[in-house]
Amino acid sequence: MRRSWVMAVAAMAVVAGCGDDGGPAAAPSPGTAHLTVTSTAYGDGGTIPRRHTCDGADVSPPLALAGVPARTASLALLLRDPDAPHGTFTHWLVSDIDPHTRQLAAGERPQGATEGRNDFKRPGYGGPCPPRGDRPHHYVLTVYAGDRRLSLAPGAAPADLLRALSGHTLAVGTLMGRYSRK
Repeated sequence: MRRSWVMAVAAMAVVAGCGDDGGPAAAPSPGTAHLTVTSTAYGDGGTIPRRHTCDGADVSPPLALAGVPARTASLALLLRDPDAPHGTFTHWLVSDIDPHTRQLAAGERPQGATEGRNDFKRPGYGGPCPPRGDRPHHYVLTVYAGDRRLSLAPGAAPADLLRALSGHTLAVGTLMGRYSRK
């Protein structure tokens, strides 16, 4: 059930342009491959440790990637909360990650990549921080393998990323975590 929910959210994000920021869709081409995104901090559908949230050190979780297509020119990632009270909330956006990257350590900023603007109005990672008392929010981290470098400006928004990926996505993978605050 969890896996199908995550895939449904990821599919809606790709097809609908990922939220209410008015951008075009980054619809994967027919035959888009699946890549695997994992973390040693939490499993798919698991609870995101406090360390990776606004209640802790607020550092990005460690990530591992597998199944990246050989002809990938760059990787991109987008971390979003579709359960946010005022619409989908972006926590992290990174483009032009080296295509040979297979791991990111906790808190690591991908060298040579461009970090876009999160909905905290700053570049870089901003960890889960749902309103106190809300049910657990779902945080969907999507990694895209693209067939070209995206060359987005620093501070790019999700719509910019998805527009640049449209028609250029070789593979997509997701990792979903949950977090709530009492």
